[in-house]
Amino acid sequence: MAYGNQGHGMEHVVIIGAGFGGLYAARALRREPVRVTVIDRHNHHTFQPLLYQVATAGLSASDIATPIRHVLRKQKNTRVILAEVKAIDPVHKRVIFEDGELGYDKLIVAAGASHSYFGNDAWEAVAPGLKTVEDALEIRRRVLLAFEAAEREQDPARRSAWMTFVVVGAGPTGVELAGALSELARHTLVREFRHIDPSKARILLLEGAGQVLPSYVPELGEKARQQLAALNVEVRTNCRVTDIDEEGVSIGDKRIEARTVLWGAGVAASPLARTLGAPLDRAGRVLVAPDLTVPGHEDIYVIGDLASLKQEDGTPVPGVAPAAIQGGRHAARCIARTLRGLPRLPFRYNDRGSLSTIGRAAAVADFGRLKLSGFLAWLAWLFVHILFLIGFRNRFLVLFSWALSYVTYERASRLITGAVPPLLEDHRAPELEARMDGGAVRRHQPMEPARTRA
Repeated sequence: MAYGNQGHGMEHVVIIGAGFGGLYAARALRREPVRVTVIDRHNHHTFQPLLYQVATAGLSASDIATPIRHVLRKQKNTRVILAEVKAIDPVHKRVIFEDGELGYDKLIVAAGASHSYFGNDAWEAVAPGLKTVEDALEIRRRVLLAFEAAEREQDPARRSAWMTFVVVGAGPTGVELAGALSELARHTLVREFRHIDPSKARILLLEGAGQVLPSYVPELGEKARQQLAALNVEVRTNCRVTDIDEEGVSIGDKRIEARTVLWGAGVAASPLARTLGAPLDRAGRVLVAPDLTVPGHEDIYVIGDLASLKQEDGTPVPGVAPAAIQGGRHAARCIARTLRGLPRLPFRYNDRGSLSTIGRAAAVADFGRLKLSGFLAWLAWLFVHILFLIGFRNRFLVLFSWALSYVTYERASRLITGAVPPLLEDHRAPELEARMDGGAVRRHQPMEPARTRA
């Protein structure tokens, strides 16, 4: 089935993905004489830099996610389709879904990236990554269930494994997760259990490179390591994971028993890149032309995490939100220039700096010549993230939640949703069998329904 088009006679611009790049491209085309179709497999835009706060119960999912239709509701030239694109046919200028296809005149591909386990795909089931709201909720669920299991566990070794959390990868995501986990355990949960002390939870951050935050200058990497140490996070660099299973992590012949392992070590480009027939880099990203078009297909732009492009100094354009936003705006500008008979322009990334938070009043910031750490960097991080959030409501709710959390250490979004699985193996079964005396101990008996008075 072919998806119908809205209106006739105008160029049809299709945007795949409503992340930072896709959404800002659509908004930049709001006054252009084009028809715009935004396609995403989710109905919401997610502010990915704050996913770790959802994963550690600091914010609710609705605080950082906004319905795409709501964001674009005032753009009369734009429609939204909820669907997952399976392939792109650049020859016939079509995007293909499971249940149909859609033609385009210009295409902006902003499909983003997913987790990369470096060929060890079996690890994904036991070490979830953090790219979507669903990922964040799953991590939150696993973390909170781990403390619940530890509260019930009688065996000290098994209890220790439940209270050990391993984060693989000390990039921004890993650093933020490790710091937030430590604060959750040491401050929020500390007085809520009776048989365990959550502040004794062990948080390990493993990194294969020689420093924390490898993309930052060594000075800030060391500052980040020191701030993590102050949060009782154990940092191990030059440490390569060789295996992960439900019981823990292996590093060569060394073993860490941990029932909760989180992945922040690598990303892989969307498989849509392979359907373009374009040259790819080792990470599967499209080697785009200087104007962000696909070589040989001047009507297709690739932006954000899916694009591979080097700057004038030879360094790659980073896969961060500001680069995606600038790429989306650039693609929209080039399309507008093409409609006016003007040539496209090369993309130049304006690096405004990098920020990474570590914990309460702890962060690092690199603004070129100005490098900050600690409280000032944390304030800069707060300001930038509030600024980039979509919508006044989300900005207000996040700012209010942060202010309340700063004063009270409270994290209100600590819900374990869905059916709770059996947390403990029944190591006491023989003992229970021996104690059964005429039905005095009954196991696995269904509960009788509650009776109410008529």
